[in-house]
Amino acid sequence: MEDRSESIQIVAFGKLWHPHFISNIANRISQVTGIPLSLHVDESIQSTPFLPARNYSSNGYLRVSCNGGLNQMRAAICDMVTVARLLNLTLVVPELDKASFWADPSNFDDVFNVSHFIESLRDEVHIIRRLPKKFNRKHGFTQFAMPPVSWSNEKYYLKQILPLFKKHKVLHFNKTDARLANNGIPLYLQKLRCRVNFQALKFSPQIETLGSKLIRLLQEKGPIVVLHLRYEMDMLAFSGCTHGCTKEEADELKRMRYAFPWWREKEISSEKRRSQGLCPLTPEETALTLQAMGFNKETQIYIAAGEVYGSERRLAALREAFPLIVKKETLLSPEELHLFRNHSSQMAALDFMVSIASNTFIPTYDGNMARLVEGHRRYLGFKRTITLDRKKLVELLDMHQNGTLPWDAFAAAVRSAHEKRQGQPMQRRVNPDKPKEEHYFYANPHECFWGIFRFNVM
Repeated sequence: MEDRSESIQIVAFGKLWHPHFISNIANRISQVTGIPLSLHVDESIQSTPFLPARNYSSNGYLRVSCNGGLNQMRAAICDMVTVARLLNLTLVVPELDKASFWADPSNFDDVFNVSHFIESLRDEVHIIRRLPKKFNRKHGFTQFAMPPVSWSNEKYYLKQILPLFKKHKVLHFNKTDARLANNGIPLYLQKLRCRVNFQALKFSPQIETLGSKLIRLLQEKGPIVVLHLRYEMDMLAFSGCTHGCTKEEADELKRMRYAFPWWREKEISSEKRRSQGLCPLTPEETALTLQAMGFNKETQIYIAAGEVYGSERRLAALREAFPLIVKKETLLSPEELHLFRNHSSQMAALDFMVSIASNTFIPTYDGNMARLVEGHRRYLGFKRTITLDRKKLVELLDMHQNGTLPWDAFAAAVRSAHEKRQGQPMQRRVNPDKPKEEHYFYANPHECFWGIFRFNVM
């Protein structure tokens, strides 16, 4: 039999790659393809000190106010750095949302390491902590504020936005979510989005310290399965999903939806939305799904989420099936969490760190955290991330619960439906006419790790 050996050569992709990331990716590709790979890493990939500052003539100052939760703001920050680089602007350290549903008073430096953010990007963008005083209202200066158009490419920013800086000198983007297109962006800008996300946005020292302790406590007990159980009051009110709720709870969720004017859709058919796969799984549905996938009572499950709607009553079935359920509040003392309470972004950052480090990550809804964690885990070597096919699951769950699909057939169907939904390498789906229906860039930023492998078969 002919002797054959395969090798993989990985070429440095800017300064985005680290050797242990690449090793993880090679191992994951070996698992997926069945091809044993020997790894050669270009020496230029090794970590280097911060690069010299980039010299450029600034066209103006960009001030941004991020909106949404932690991960929505995280993606927006990456996009705004990229816009500043494209237009040769000076970026003011972003402001975090304090007026959303969570009313979190955290500033940028409460959540992220601001010094690292500024210094690690100095070769791309000049970032300052605050505007020069001459541009303050106290000095009679009025800033021009606007939300940029969603899903815009570089032509929009060059043709529509850049001329505004020449007129106003300072622009304030008062909404920043999804303001840069998923696709059709030059490669150097896509790579910069990744560099900001994976390298520049380090959490603050206090979050990093407590998050690392949380991960260590979990790892000491064995493999970690993180369940992002998005069965929270705001999500259910916003989505209109009330399956499993009492009439009183459904009425409460509806009142909440009407109370927030920026949640535009008010009258929603819960069962129709559920049948379309647009609802987060309930805790009871989640328990059956995990059991069907082969997880058992010995599985350590960390719940990465806020307060589950219905509290312990709704968690009963999940706890019965998986008694080793933990969350940060049960692993850390009240004193350790004291500074983080009433700061949803900082609490979410702890969950984010555990989600990235876990052996398996399973979100019950494809919201911002689920998608950013999925992309981060792809970058770290295509770590196992099970993205649930909720439309198929609802169909299977209903058939099983009405007695028309026995357990063995149900479990087999669930496993079959998710064989190719576990974080494997894949291209991002493009739909230029309907950008909201495209695969989200941050869930699969394949430009930042795709096509840099060279296989040599000998």
